Amino acid sequence: MCGICGEYRWDGQPVELSRIQNMLQALEKRGPDHVGTFSDGGLAFGHRRLSIIDLSEKANQPMIDPQLGLALVFNGSIYNHPELREQLKIKGHQFFSLGDTEVILKAYKQWGEDCVKHFKGMFAFAIWDLKKKSLFLARDRMGIKPLYYAEHQGTLRFASNTQALLKYPIDTELDNDALHNLFSLHAVVPAPRTVLKGIRKLEPAHTLTISATGEQRLKSYWHLDATRSTESCDEKEWIERIHASLKTAVKRRNNIADVPVGVLLSGGLDSSLLVGLLDEVGIEDIRTFTIGFDDQPEEKGSEYEFSDAVVEMLKPNHHKFHIPNEQTLSRLPEAIANMSEPMFGQDAIGFYLLSEQVSQHVKVVQSGQGADEVFAGYFWYQQMAKAKGDNLERFAPYYFDRDHNEIQKMLSEDYISADFTAALIKDKLDAVNADCYLDRVLALDTTTLIVDDPVKRVDNMTMAWGLEARVPFLDHELVELAAKMPPELKLRDNGKYVLKEIARGLIPDSVIDRPKGYFPVPALKFVRGEFLDFMQDILNSQQCRERGLYQRSYINKLLAKPEAHLTRIKGSKLWQLALLEFWLQQNNI
Repeated sequence: MCGICGEYRWDGQPVELSRIQNMLQALEKRGPDHVGTFSDGGLAFGHRRLSIIDLSEKANQPMIDPQLGLALVFNGSIYNHPELREQLKIKGHQFFSLGDTEVILKAYKQWGEDCVKHFKGMFAFAIWDLKKKSLFLARDRMGIKPLYYAEHQGTLRFASNTQALLKYPIDTELDNDALHNLFSLHAVVPAPRTVLKGIRKLEPAHTLTISATGEQRLKSYWHLDATRSTESCDEKEWIERIHASLKTAVKRRNNIADVPVGVLLSGGLDSSLLVGLLDEVGIEDIRTFTIGFDDQPEEKGSEYEFSDAVVEMLKPNHHKFHIPNEQTLSRLPEAIANMSEPMFGQDAIGFYLLSEQVSQHVKVVQSGQGADEVFAGYFWYQQMAKAKGDNLERFAPYYFDRDHNEIQKMLSEDYISADFTAALIKDKLDAVNADCYLDRVLALDTTTLIVDDPVKRVDNMTMAWGLEARVPFLDHELVELAAKMPPELKLRDNGKYVLKEIARGLIPDSVIDRPKGYFPVPALKFVRGEFLDFMQDILNSQQCRERGLYQRSYINKLLAKPEAHLTRIKGSKLWQLALLEFWLQQNNI
């Protein structure tokens, strides 16, 4: 796990390495172990390393292979790199390092652009062909690793976060269509857009090749097929198959590392099951980490009672942290400063503070993101499955934070587009290859919506402390298998039925049978006191007024009853407005 950046000029001018150094400053937290640069005329790479696999200097980046005429910067982990290494050795390739980075170089030489089809893992990388003077960019199937880019006057710059790209002149005008997505899809702006017109992101499961003349070729290399399997499996067989696939995913993410791997244990089913599976496959030194906050009158600030039950049963090496409310609020600006894009999820600060503590013990953790989207754990899936109408009519009333008419009342006229989100979601739902509506929605969620909300949030908050998060529930082979499973095995028992059955005997029943929970950060959930003061100051600031993004009448309506205006999935509308404005101010936009 690392931070990467680069600049490619096809206007005949060389790249100044000082520009790469400036971008690397914005990536420092992602890779504290080593920094490196490389340049070749109109191309320059920068890399910040977090040493996980092959800790030696031979695995430092940028990695150059003079014999192949290739240079690489890479962020992520390739879990099947030992098997690929053996395949490539048989084909005549020789290796000078032991990690996954060099495997990518050799794989690209062997299979060209199709090399990505051979990788199992999470990745964003760039390869420079010194002979052809061409640049190849790639991103993993599930979009776990970020890759942003900006074009400006015959130059393309790319980086692991937007802050690195903002070091140089780009178009920082707000993208109206992206704003519509942001406020409809609880902070999701699907790739390739971001809220800034001048910054785009490579879509998951895509590659981008740029020739010496600047010609660009964007290519998709994977699609999720959610049609029913032709093979006949009963319930028991499906549970066994998912169980086996999950064990492989968890074991893969534990064993492919030359440093200890921990688990972020929330006390919910998903993270608890990861601990149970690690115990089942025989991992002896399981390290778990739990965080809690101060209670509010309406809600507990921790789920210790459930995480403690897992610890009592499985006896991992457990670490428990408690964060007082005053620290939660005072350090909120830090968390927002580490967001590559605005993120509305109030648990971001929780992941940020937890990652700070965990990074003092391990460099790698497994986390439970993706289980709800792959196995239908959220309440709105039940509502959508029962609803009538076309694809969009069954989706929008249960998922959209705001309908288009409300956005027209919220945003100033200059920032209002057509109902872009409805059109986009309809097109994406219609395009999914699925036999039933639920699987159509889950496929959209898993491959598009989750990428730019929980997955991005966890990447940003963990990497702010040089901590690598691995997400076994988003193993692409597991996702492919689950997509073909009958929907009733996902929806039964209020969702995630198959995971609950797998968990029996591996973790306490009290964790399996508890109501669905969410990362509790009560100080930020209830809009009052210092938290309300914080939002009022932002929305009443001179910068906010001069920007003129929001209609004052809408802001005043929310401020009059700050706890009354919630989205369909119980998010604070006031917080969403304040978060975006604060993010823009922090980034001097």
